[in-house]
Amino acid sequence: MKPTMPTPTQAHARQALTPDALTMIDTIAREGSFAAAARELGKVPSALTYSVRQLEEALDVLLFDRSSRQAQLTAAGAELLHEGRRLLQEIDAVANRVKRVACGWEAELAISVEDILSMPVMFELVQAFCETRVAPPPGSGPSGNAQAGQGDSTPATRLRLRTDVMAGTWEALVTGQVDLAIGVSGQHAKPPGVELRPLGDVPFVFCVAPHHPLAAADEPLTDAVLVHHRAIAVADTAQRLAPLTLNLLPGQDVLTVPSMRAKLEAQLRGLGCGFVPEPMARAHLEAGHLVSRRTARAPFVASLFYAWRAERGALGLGRALAWWVQQLESVTTRRALIERHAARLA
Repeated sequence: MKPTMPTPTQAHARQALTPDALTMIDTIAREGSFAAAARELGKVPSALTYSVRQLEEALDVLLFDRSSRQAQLTAAGAELLHEGRRLLQEIDAVANRVKRVACGWEAELAISVEDILSMPVMFELVQAFCETRVAPPPGSGPSGNAQAGQGDSTPATRLRLRTDVMAGTWEALVTGQVDLAIGVSGQHAKPPGVELRPLGDVPFVFCVAPHHPLAAADEPLTDAVLVHHRAIAVADTAQRLAPLTLNLLPGQDVLTVPSMRAKLEAQLRGLGCGFVPEPMARAHLEAGHLVSRRTARAPFVASLFYAWRAERGALGLGRALAWWVQQLESVTTRRALIERHAARLA
């Protein structure tokens, strides 16, 4: 069946919905004003306003509420923003696939790392990846025949690392923001096309600074005692999934910080109490900078996994993602990610 030819109106709309136009709408929405978006895009505000009006005319809709002083999207504009971001991701994915067909290496590989894992070990893996030698594909040399060992180069893949907390790590994977997530919880429903493997268990320990009031309190520490002391909590980075909240009591004072390392620093200063990963706290506990305390609650152990988006079909996994998955198959690597933290003791 032949595809239906678009009407003149549809053709006009298609011509207007370019990647540049979608990027323009995304930038205005992110920056919150036409002036700020114009600066980021390297345009004058009047040119940006004109481009938006042209797009509105082509689509025959109003994308921004002109009665607002801010760049406030209309319902139609919000829908275009949502779908436009999806289309831009698809365009990037197509470019990535084309690159992979040519050489087998992805143009970019995005990885989310759970905040409680070892960043020194992650950078050791990054270094090993960047130093990997890759032979050129056959027929790529001037004579048409590449010889082994001649012209070897590093992988043609840009790495993009990010850290996430709790449900945010899983969300980054399932929403397509990353290709590999290291340290996800196993409690989420696994969608089709995602592979999941165990990483290891991380025991948590309740601890406080030696000068904190709870350091001398009778054990086990009950909820009735803990509720009167400030808890240090790490903010879940999830934006769409329901964020997780662990071991916080109703009515308890809470100091929320952006990372587990920040939480550890706050507890070292005696600003509050809470559970932290035992491997991260171990050196501080051994040095006496933190004191572990037994609570009435059962000991907490986090079971972590690593997961990736496994594309099916003739292309299979890209070579960069396959390299990382192979590294994570090593028990030694998985244990190091959980156990080996760089302690900065004063």
